[in-house]
Amino acid sequence: MKKLLLTIMILSTALFANTPAPKTGCVLSQDGAIIVGWTAYKTAAKKGVGGIFDHVTYTPAQKEGKNFKEILVGATLTIDTKSVNSKNEGRDKKLVAQFFQRFSSDKITAKITDIQAKSKETGKPKTGTIMIDITMNGITKNIPMSYIYQKGVMHGQGYIDILDFQGSKALASINKACFDLHKGKTWSDVAITFDMPIKADLCNITIKH
Repeated sequence: MKKLLLTIMILSTALFANTPAPKTGCVLSQDGAIIVGWTAYKTAAKKGVGGIFDHVTYTPAQKEGKNFKEILVGATLTIDTKSVNSKNEGRDKKLVAQFFQRFSSDKITAKITDIQAKSKETGKPKTGTIMIDITMNGITKNIPMSYIYQKGVMHGQGYIDILDFQGSKALASINKACFDLHKGKTWSDVAITFDMPIKADLCNITIKH
């Protein structure tokens, strides 16, 4: 009997030793359309006027990964500036003709170069900073954007200065075209945002960064 029990124990140990360990972490993937938004400012009171771009092309670094870096760093995005949408057709035509067409290209491109997590607390939204190379008017600048990830969506926000992209002529053009509405003041800083759906599957523990 002792020999039989010993044999059963040895066989059970061998069986569990050959059983693969359960997977941990998450499989992340960018899933769905990305919304790129902007807010420009006018008048001395710095009143905001916002909108989005209807045509945005996104290419992920890779389709799936175990963390944000694997699927985001190296990803690229192309914006068609002719698709600017402020929910005001007259304003949009003016933005295209008197602002974006003053640049060397009707495309804005972006590439994610780095991402650094800040908050890793269990049960709380994930936060951090994402670095993006933005190319506009033939000029590339590395722009920091803060992000928060919750309920399956990463929301990012940052700022650019049109003058950093040699956009003084475009800024003067739109200021002249909208002089009365802007009361003679169009600001060079613009807030930029993105909303990116990121699906997390097979999760057994908190997302690792």
